[in-house]
Amino acid sequence: MKIALVHDYLNQFGGAERVVEALHEIFPEAPLYTSIYDQRMLPPIFKEIDIHPSFMQHLPLVFPLFKYYFMLYPVAFESFDLSQYDIILSSSSAFAKGIKKRDGQLHICYCHTPMRFVWRFADYVEREEMPALFKAVLPFMLEPIKRWDLQNSAGVDYFIANSRTVAERIRKIYGRESDIINPPVESEIFRPAAIDRDDFVVVSRLNAYKRIDVVIEAFSRLGLPLKVIGDGPDRKRLERLAKGNVDFLGRIPDLELAKQLSGCRALIFPGEEDFGIVPLEAMASGRPVIAYKAGGAKETVIEGENGIFFAEQTPAALIAAVKRFQFEVFNKSQIRQHALKFDKSVFKHKIKEYVIKKYEEKFGKN
Repeated sequence: MKIALVHDYLNQFGGAERVVEALHEIFPEAPLYTSIYDQRMLPPIFKEIDIHPSFMQHLPLVFPLFKYYFMLYPVAFESFDLSQYDIILSSSSAFAKGIKKRDGQLHICYCHTPMRFVWRFADYVEREEMPALFKAVLPFMLEPIKRWDLQNSAGVDYFIANSRTVAERIRKIYGRESDIINPPVESEIFRPAAIDRDDFVVVSRLNAYKRIDVVIEAFSRLGLPLKVIGDGPDRKRLERLAKGNVDFLGRIPDLELAKQLSGCRALIFPGEEDFGIVPLEAMASGRPVIAYKAGGAKETVIEGENGIFFAEQTPAALIAAVKRFQFEVFNKSQIRQHALKFDKSVFKHKIKEYVIKKYEEKFGKN
């Protein structure tokens, strides 16, 4: 059976792109179709993939302004001719699931979330920095995208959701059921260490909506050492909020990140994410997580076993949780064993088994 992979855009490297990397490892001969491809922003492994960007690749300033070209993405994905393939496996939080298929093809969509900027608009505009006028007219411009998304979701044969949170959104928005396969964790990279440092760690892109300000303010009051790993547009503001006990490390390679996680006291996870890989990377390193009780964290953090929760995104709530955490005792081995349930090898096995099973159900065994 011939398989084609499809992904929204390849101009950054995050959790969705780690999924794409794993999909390539499962199906190394499968080409990858996408709207735009910026190799500078991706690890070297992507050079080994047969990547086919759309006509959008040649548009002026498409990489820095890719969000403003949103009306063209449906056209870009509909322009691909994938008729030679038996299976289309899309990785999508936006447009990739709108790929056209012929009769006799199977389309499986690994859905990171339904289009956030369409279906959770208020949440999206709060997250993104854009001109006020553009924000004002955007809801009207998105109406045809919304209709297109609903229409094309019907062309997906099977949805895979990355979490229970996303499965519920798929059910509510598209009226479709989905099977849950959680994203992969690189537990071979993230391992426990004998060294125990005193500092806490937060790992995140530094956008305002990630609520790293809550962590900065809480730890500035507590006076406990905090390392902030990551970069982004909110960094300067956060640095102004921080006191001398807060250290900004910026973006660091995975191996250095693994070192920081394996030695810290705990990871602080203050945002609401669709799933959240970073808490599991900390757990694979044998370290507990202090997490805001919302979204995907509720599916991976077990109170008292591999972390604790705080119920409000406020410095006071986080301070209370950190003080409570200091009286807790956690077992590194037990924490890691929980993370291994989400290992990359588990993800690859589940995806391969799922694709073969659904193909055989639809077309019969060869």
